[in-house]
Amino acid sequence: MPYTNLPALTGRQLIKLLRKDGWVTGRKSRHGRTLTKKFGAAVRVTFVPEKSSPLPDGTLSQIMGVKQTGLGKAGLLALLNRYGL
Repeated sequence: MPYTNLPALTGRQLIKLLRKDGWVTGRKSRHGRTLTKKFGAAVRVTFVPEKSSPLPDGTLSQIMGVKQTGLGKAGLLALLNRYGL
């Protein structure tokens, strides 16, 4: 599910956007940062590459997918509309 018709997001912009949505930054590695958020009793963990270049469509779709953030394309658009870049 490629994310077309979306602004090109860098890893740093995506991290800022997710933090505004309540995600907590965690461990930093050489290539990126982990973010966690509690959903009831469950905790979701995702890893976002901390890059200044735009994230590839496949990487962005994996981060926003069911196994990581669970937000999907509609959730990403809602965050962009609510908080902007």
